[in-house]
Amino acid sequence: MTVSDEEFAARKAAMQPWYWWGIPTFFKCPWNEDPSASDIALVGVPHSSGNGSTERDQHLAPRAVRDMSGRYRRAHETYGFSPWDILRVNDLGDVPLPEAMANDISVGHIEDYFHRLDRAGARPVSIGGDHAITGPILKALGGKDTALAGGRKLSLVHFDAHRDDYDYLPHWLGNRRSAAHWAAYSVQEGHVDPGRSIQLGMRGNPLKPRTGNPADSDLGYEIMPAETVFDEGLDETAQRILDRVGDNPVYITFDLDVLDVADAPGVSNLEAGYRGLRAYEAIRLLRTMRGLDIVGADIVCMMPTRDNPNQITALTATVLMFEMICLIGDRIRQR
Repeated sequence: MTVSDEEFAARKAAMQPWYWWGIPTFFKCPWNEDPSASDIALVGVPHSSGNGSTERDQHLAPRAVRDMSGRYRRAHETYGFSPWDILRVNDLGDVPLPEAMANDISVGHIEDYFHRLDRAGARPVSIGGDHAITGPILKALGGKDTALAGGRKLSLVHFDAHRDDYDYLPHWLGNRRSAAHWAAYSVQEGHVDPGRSIQLGMRGNPLKPRTGNPADSDLGYEIMPAETVFDEGLDETAQRILDRVGDNPVYITFDLDVLDVADAPGVSNLEAGYRGLRAYEAIRLLRTMRGLDIVGADIVCMMPTRDNPNQITALTATVLMFEMICLIGDRIRQR
């Protein structure tokens, strides 16, 4: 029996909703490596050499999220739209990292890649990778001569169990632009405005003993440790985010270890025993930023090899990525 081209195309179209059919991309989006073809660019950053103090399987996270995201919902019920239907949302593939085991070289390659997106006006939502990926992205998107931020420094909204501002350490096991340094050097080099930035959910113990207030920042960030978030409540936390950021361009970075281990067991720096944000609480705080000028976002530090059999960490990352896409997409469509 000979099948017509039309019938064959119809059979393929009928299979599109099924996540297990076809070549996996983020949310089954088209694969298009040209940043000028995207309003929102979905990017994998398979980098694991920026945090030598933990196991190094974070580079496997983009593939895991591509696999799981195909099953996720198509429309945002609260915002009342489907980003895939009205915006150009493409999977651009992965940042090429030919010297992946050399962190400080790879950080430069990541920055080069995201400069291309900034010039094209494509707002990235990325899956890392360890947290060393955020520094070079901030350098590409914020500060002098940047397109998406209009040459302005970025407001950083940073969800994490750790502050990653350890500028008192000259290096992190040899890495100078590591997962532990990026929140400092992105300020010191003029890409982030700490006076309009906030760090949320910290509950890990830094290497340097702190005898004073854990919310004090030498760099000028506002810091809300996890206990402060829970004591003050989500409404007050949300208002503090908005008051801090104002009308500045925003970048969101989300380390999955900020979540309680019940929702994200497959991360590289587990902080067990101390309450972390639940996924629904994190989603509520993300939705607080609806309407802000979000130039990009990332999700980092997922360890697929340590995830549960039902891959709950990958699914949680998928949900957070969807919320970020819709935050950016809602702003674009409203404008």
